[in-house]
Amino acid sequence: MAGILVAVFWAILVSFLAVVLVRLAQTLRATTKLVADVTEQAVPLLADASATVRSAQTQLDKVDAIASDVQEVTSNASALSTTVASTFGGPLVKVAAFGYGVRQALGRRTAPEPEPEPARGRSSVRRTVIVGRTVPSARGRKRERRNPRGQKD
Repeated sequence: MAGILVAVFWAILVSFLAVVLVRLAQTLRATTKLVADVTEQAVPLLADASATVRSAQTQLDKVDAIASDVQEVTSNASALSTTVASTFGGPLVKVAAFGYGVRQALGRRTAPEPEPEPARGRSSVRRTVIVGRTVPSARGRKRERRNPRGQKD
């Protein structure tokens, strides 16, 4: 009786281990297939990525060449503008100033100067206007206040 009991227990244990081994074999086959599929897809992707990086490097080399050419053109344009400004700048300013002087002289010659208007009850103090502000010409002088009869206060 004890021998039959051990044999039955042994048969159950072997069956259980056989089921586990079959499932493990199926899992290993699925894993092997998955790794093979990933490898098949990854190799072309890596080749494409490598080609893209090479193309990007070529484009960067072209952009670098263009940037150096632009820098050279910019320095040449700067030198040219400096040369033109120093060559023509002075004479053009002189011609403009001469033209302005001639216009002013002709304008004064043809139009009579207007007479200054008399001050209305206030002393005429010349003021200078600077960027929208009126500044008295003589600072520090106090105005004398007069009452309505013309006497000093």
